[in-house]
Amino acid sequence: MGKAKTFTVTELRRVLDYIATRQHALRNRAMLLMTHWGGIRVGEVAALRYGDVLNSDGTVRAEINLSAEQTKGSHSRTVFLSTKLRKELATYVALYKAVDLSRALFYTQKNPKRGFTANTLAQHFLHLYRKVGIDGASSHSGRRSFATALSSKGVGVRVLMRAMGHRN
Repeated sequence: MGKAKTFTVTELRRVLDYIATRQHALRNRAMLLMTHWGGIRVGEVAALRYGDVLNSDGTVRAEINLSAEQTKGSHSRTVFLSTKLRKELATYVALYKAVDLSRALFYTQKNPKRGFTANTLAQHFLHLYRKVGIDGASSHSGRRSFATALSSKGVGVRVLMRAMGHRN
């Protein structure tokens, strides 16, 4: 199995433009940007609950504290959200207000309370990328694109390692 494709700005724009024409556009956009702009793993996105993302006043947090149960490797970690990613999430949660903070942040039609599993979300991303015609893209492409963008900006390897949730 080869490495997941890293996206150019144009390719990401193509996917976002496609998503905008489809059902559940805000949800799909927010989930996709969590991987591309936040570097969050698909399984971590699927595991998010409203309570992980929202402050007590209903605003989006600047950082998400992922528990060991939500992460790969069973080590808790903190994900820092950029201003533009927080705005995307704020738009999403304004439309889909939290009734219960323990509910999945990203609903599914079959099981809105539990939301996506890591596998169904990975398949969902793969379907979106194929519909747009981006070859070699996978559910890991967002993380790789995030890491590549940080590296190209001169971010140090230790900072990059922490941002990606890697321990060594």
